Amino acid sequence: MRAALINPFLNSITKVLSTMAMTDATPGKAQIKEDELPWGDVTGIIALSSKDANGSFAISFPKAVILSITHKMLGERLDAIDDTVVDLVGELTNMMSGGAKRLFAENGLDFDLAIPSILSGEGHTVTHKAVGPKIILPFTTEIGDFYVEVCFETDVH
Repeated sequence: MRAALINPFLNSITKVLSTMAMTDATPGKAQIKEDELPWGDVTGIIALSSKDANGSFAISFPKAVILSITHKMLGERLDAIDDTVVDLVGELTNMMSGGAKRLFAENGLDFDLAIPSILSGEGHTVTHKAVGPKIILPFTTEIGDFYVEVCFETDVH
């Protein structure tokens, strides 16, 4: 998968977390993901479509990381993934994919975004809206790691 399909997400994720949660996030090494098992406890996923490519973006947070982000963004100390946390993951997914959409458009690739789905709980799976290689990228922060998956049906030149 070309960097042109990954970099807008990386840039948007780091900007959103820095701005909204005062948290610096550093991407790690990308790898192919073979299964649908999440690497976190709550996941936001959103489909992207255009005339050139169809794909999806997912972001998965371990419980401790998303609870810390929730505290930083909303000032609430929670001890469980509840409706507030699920709503926040939906908002983060929207903000991050919206920022990536803007960056894609600057490079001539216009995507339509679906409404994000939020999945949580033991045994949830991450099923991408596209058939293609799934790339997973770990992000490291001072509050712990989280994981981003990107999947596209076609490669953009």
